[in-house]
Amino acid sequence: MRSVSPNARPAVRELRASKIREVANAGIGRDDIAAFWFGEPDEVTPQFIRQAAIDALAAGDTFYTHNLGIAELREAIGAYVTRLHRPTAPDNIAVTNSGMSALMIAAQAIIDAGDRVVAVTPLWPNLVEIPKILGAHVTTVALQFRRCGWQLDVECLLDTLQPGTRAVFINSPNNPTGWTIDRDAQRAILEHCRAHGIWIVADDAYERLYFSETPAGASASTAPSFLDIAEADDRVISTNTFSKAWLMTGFRLGWIAAPRALAQDLPKLIEYNTSCAPPFVQRAGLVAITQGEPVVTRTVTRLRQARDYLVGQLARTPGIEIATPRGAMYAFFRVEGVNDSLALCKRMVTDVGLGLAPGIAFGPEGEGFVRWCFAAALERLADGVERLQRVLAPQAVHRWVR
Repeated sequence: MRSVSPNARPAVRELRASKIREVANAGIGRDDIAAFWFGEPDEVTPQFIRQAAIDALAAGDTFYTHNLGIAELREAIGAYVTRLHRPTAPDNIAVTNSGMSALMIAAQAIIDAGDRVVAVTPLWPNLVEIPKILGAHVTTVALQFRRCGWQLDVECLLDTLQPGTRAVFINSPNNPTGWTIDRDAQRAILEHCRAHGIWIVADDAYERLYFSETPAGASASTAPSFLDIAEADDRVISTNTFSKAWLMTGFRLGWIAAPRALAQDLPKLIEYNTSCAPPFVQRAGLVAITQGEPVVTRTVTRLRQARDYLVGQLARTPGIEIATPRGAMYAFFRVEGVNDSLALCKRMVTDVGLGLAPGIAFGPEGEGFVRWCFAAALERLADGVERLQRVLAPQAVHRWVR
């Protein structure tokens, strides 16, 4: 009898591997890398949040919790969402092991094999690949690059959201471009999706990292959200994370805000994925969301300064085109003459020890661009700019232009 090759199923084998990791692997073992390739602040989690996890561990809080999370955290998240957006009860909240897990569980709840899903790109690859893991077909609608900022052709998106489409995935503020959807576009999309029974899955990971015209010293603002305008029974799911605004990337804690009818089935999916988030991590999240608003305000102020510095430096660098991002923590810029961003980023690691993310990692719409995470101290950014300018010097151009 002929043996069968021990491979994963085709949908898994066809998933695209992370090209950011591929670049990072080129720098393994080097201690001279100026790394800006991952979406992670360069500061540790604030002490009072870490202490909450330490205290919970010391108290022996190491057992399973409710699938949906401890009651106090769900209540606190509900109050937080209510304050920012609309009245939200704990029954609408599910605590998850990271924002990534929130997206996977949300997709598992609404997507079947063979479904048609639409995603607005360029985009963090997880949002495009998750539906494929479930056997869905993904159609993309590309943002358009303009010097004044990235723009969404709303009519094009609505035309793509044909009857029978199961869901649309929208990340705003967007990773990698910093594009942030406006209220008029949200209303048009919501009304269209209501009419056709299409789910809106909003990845709101960066909603607090929004650079509005907030006066200095004021509380950090929030990007426009579908939760601001949706009714309680609309097919709108918001996924979120503690990673970015509260500097908690390694804690792996997130949440889902969903209509109550859907939320009732989420405990089963969480049970069969992870059972629950670690209780001591949830205790840290509770302290973060109830006491951490000064952290958010400070983080946004710091990121705004970093954004303005880096965008200014890049805009003055010959061969670079860049639009100022309205949100998130990334500069996504086009390099003149480059049509192999992966090769360019590997070359930057090899030649000058600069670690950036290739635009192709975010889909074909990102080719020719490079992503720079600017959640870093200004002196580190200045060092990175100097390294980039060495790579882009005229005498170096012939080595990486294809």
